[in-house]
This record gives sequence, C-alpha cells and structure tokens, in this order.
Amino acid sequence: MMSWEEKSKAKPKVFFVVGPTASGKTDAAVECALALNGEVISADAIQIYRGLDKGSAKPTPDEMRGVPHHLIDTVDYTDSSYNVACFARDAGKCIRDIISRGRTPIVCGGTGLYVNSLVFPLDFTEVKPDKELREKLLSDEDKAPGSLYKRLLTVDPVSAERLHPNDIKRIVRALEVYELTGRSLTDNGGDFMNSRGADIPYEPVIAGLAMDRARLYDRIGQRVDMMIANGLFEEADALYKSVSVDPPLSLQAIGYKQFSAFFEGLCTFDEAVQLIKRDTRRFAKRQISWFKRDERIRWFNVDDYPDRAALHEDIIEYFKGEMIK
Repeated sequence: MMSWEEKSKAKPKVFFVVGPTASGKTDAAVECALALNGEVISADAIQIYRGLDKGSAKPTPDEMRGVPHHLIDTVDYTDSSYNVACFARDAGKCIRDIISRGRTPIVCGGTGLYVNSLVFPLDFTEVKPDKELREKLLSDEDKAPGSLYKRLLTVDPVSAERLHPNDIKRIVRALEVYELTGRSLTDNGGDFMNSRGADIPYEPVIAGLAMDRARLYDRIGQRVDMMIANGLFEEADALYKSVSVDPPLSLQAIGYKQFSAFFEGLCTFDEAVQLIKRDTRRFAKRQISWFKRDERIRWFNVDDYPDRAALHEDIIEYFKGEMIK
C-alpha cells in the first residue's frame, strides 16, 4: 500500500500563504501569483462576506494588481449558514478550475479552520443547518452568556479546546451537529487533524509568515487605526442600524462586535477601539498557535529580510522548487 507521501507525488500542487493577521500575507500571495501564473483563493472567514469590507482588510483592486481573487464578497453578511464545509466545497471547485486552466492556485488566509479544510483530508459531516435549533441555542446564550461553551466542553471537549469561548458561530455549529446526530463534531470527522487518515486530491505546499511578537502587535495597532481612518466605524454603524432584531453571526467579527457594544452604550468609543486592538492581538496569538501545529509549513521570518521584496523572492523560489519535484 502506497504511503500518503508516495501518493502525493503524482498530484497537482496547491500553494498556501498562511500566518497571523497583519503579517503581510496578501502582498506575498499576490507576488507569488504574479511570478507563478497564479490566482489567489482567499481563506478568510470574514472577507467572504459582502458588506464587511473595512474590518476584514479585503485587498483593494490596486493591491490585487490584476491577479484574480476568489471567495471574496461571495456571501451576504446576513447569511449565518455559511460554514467551513461550505468553504471546503467552494474552494475545492476554485482549485480544480484554476488547475484545469493551467494556472497555479495560491490559497491565502489566516482562518485556521478554512486552511485546514484544504490541507487535511477531512470527512465533513453533511448535517444541514437547523434554523430553529440555532435560534434556540443563541437564545440560551443570550440568557446565560458562556453557557454554550460550557455545554460544548461537556459533549465535545476536543472542539471546545480549539475554539475561543467567544466564537459563538462555531460553538453553535458544533452543538448543532451534536444535537442532530448524537455524535460530536470530532466524531463526525470535524477534528481538522485528519484522525481518519483519509486522502486528498492534491499536495499542499505551505509557506508561513512569522514575525517578532512585539513588532506584530505594533503592526496590528497601526492597522486598526488605519481601518478606523478608512471608515470602519461608519461601516459598522450602518450594518448595526440595518439589523432589525437579531444580528447575523458575521457581525460577531472583530471590529464589528466591539463597535456594536459602543452603539449599545456598553463602552466608550475609545474603549471599543482598545478592545478591537486587544482582541485582534489575541486572535493573532491563536493563529500562531494553530499553524505551529502543522509540521509541513515552511516558516519565513519577516524580520530576517531587509525588505518585503527579498522575503517574497525567497517564498517564490521555495514554491518554484516544489513545483518541479
């Protein structure tokens, strides 16, 4: 029987640029695409929503530099049914289409679940969303904040360990799967670490961007300030006012959630801004921990390079070398 490594040699290669927020993934992916006749597939759980522009750091047309980008602005922000299984399906279609046209797929993003849905051969459950059950779960959380996470710790501790207690969207999904099947998301094959040893149709080649933690946190602070200067507050205000009763799960995203607290009189404007910076730093820390678990990632420390051009050149050379193996 052929090993996973032996079988992967005959497969097309898909390239990934991963790492924490504000590390420079977008620029690196675009440069790689330009050098390798590629197209970029976004693996970002917020960029996929139409309407969430300022807080998701979507690349502008100038930043895209003519490179086709996929899975950005594909789902309306009011849609709370989109999940990682949907992403795996849609990204898989993009990958096959790009390869069929003789071009190179380059997946770029920091949403660990989305990336893992492509680099590990996961067996996603086909459990469809249950609107009534979701509403009940969200109602339970409103009545007793933190109760859903405590429930998940009991029925699916593996999923609870990898999720942040405030990640209500994914906590609800995990509990939904358990309630509807009687089995945890982990038992359904959603542990995102390929515990079943299945196969995937291509070989992932992954470049990770690393950076000194203090420098990264400084960049995050600057980035949040720039988002606000570019209209994040006004966008969050418009989205908040557009919701009649229950806000969609997409508005739990960093930047929108904190400003919603300001709109509800729970904090001052300055406190909301500081919360956005704090929660983004915490998110970056979780991203780093998440990606460090995958030993296939080749890490590129941004601090080791005199400029971005030199960094990008090294990543491109790494990808080129893997293309001819």
